[in-house]
Amino acid sequence: MRKSNKFISLLLAGTMTAVLAGCGNSSTAAETTVAETTAAEESTSALPEASANSAALVIAEQGMFSSGGTVTEPVEGEFDETANWLDMTRAGNTAHVDHANVLYQIPENESGMPMVFLHGYGQSRMGWMTTPDGRDGWATSFLKKGHGVFLVDQPRRGEAGSTTTMTGDALDAWEDEPKDYKPGDQAWYTHFRIGRVAPDRYDGSQFPEGDEAQNQFFRQMTPNTGGFDLQVAADGLSAVMKDVYDQTGKKPVYVNHSQGGSVGWATDFDNISALVSIEPGSSPEVGSENYQRLLEADIPVIFYYGDYIDNGPDDIASTEFWKGARDGARAFAESFNADGGDCTVIYLPDEGITGNSHFMFQELNSEEIADHLAAWMDEKGLN
Repeated sequence: MRKSNKFISLLLAGTMTAVLAGCGNSSTAAETTVAETTAAEESTSALPEASANSAALVIAEQGMFSSGGTVTEPVEGEFDETANWLDMTRAGNTAHVDHANVLYQIPENESGMPMVFLHGYGQSRMGWMTTPDGRDGWATSFLKKGHGVFLVDQPRRGEAGSTTTMTGDALDAWEDEPKDYKPGDQAWYTHFRIGRVAPDRYDGSQFPEGDEAQNQFFRQMTPNTGGFDLQVAADGLSAVMKDVYDQTGKKPVYVNHSQGGSVGWATDFDNISALVSIEPGSSPEVGSENYQRLLEADIPVIFYYGDYIDNGPDDIASTEFWKGARDGARAFAESFNADGGDCTVIYLPDEGITGNSHFMFQELNSEEIADHLAAWMDEKGLN
């Protein structure tokens, strides 16, 4: 594992963009004088005072690292350093593959447990960093609440894309026949309860309105570079949890979404303080190995489900799917709590919070839902 990068004064004004010491300022070069530069340097000691402003965020530490993964056996034959990249046999070469990749930030005013965020199907860590209409994502929301955030791209996704199941590689991929591609914008939109058919939204929807928000949302879609393998993903996230614990000395709160929920149930719970599952498609089967491991871990669990489930269109198959997922979570919680566990299932309309789709953490009331989660975490001693 790597040493973390530390920055003396990193000021973020409600974004995930870091301003590093030594980078040029935003003034035009012709307008910047020596006196102005000197004054700016002298004023850096005042930057931490900006943290008193609720709109400003000071980051004490940030960086990136990879967790877990494997190294392949060398390709048969002897590596020829004189041919190097021209040798397409790749004799003697190994590959580092199937790891997770993590972007992290620690706020100056850290007061709560670190939080690890895992995306769902078709997404990457970007979904936690912003919203379709450009507001703060949950990563920034929880940084402002005093939590270090660790944003994961799971194995074979995003910046953790290297895997032996890819076709071709950076050098010879253009020689391969293109694979079948199945567009899915409309199917995704309908299944995840944003509206009946894109771009229409359900009545009362909290999903950001407008063509540009729609465009930004669809362009978050991130494919796997290889087939989804639950065990590979779970191994990667287990390694992430250990690395976060080793770095911070604290067991993180594990927040996952959608397909990430299935990864969450299979992750090693030894280095986790709580499990937050946002609309997982399924829950651990009662009495299963994952169910027993979760009981033995003795950590609190909370599920969140949005709107348009009980009141979703009856003629759309996805409505029944999400009813089954939510009701399965309720059945899980009933059994889990009877067995001595600690599980809560939140159906947002029951809390008076309406209009949310599968992507509640990106919608217009995302801060309200973040506050709801923060209140639960406070109750559990995690803030």
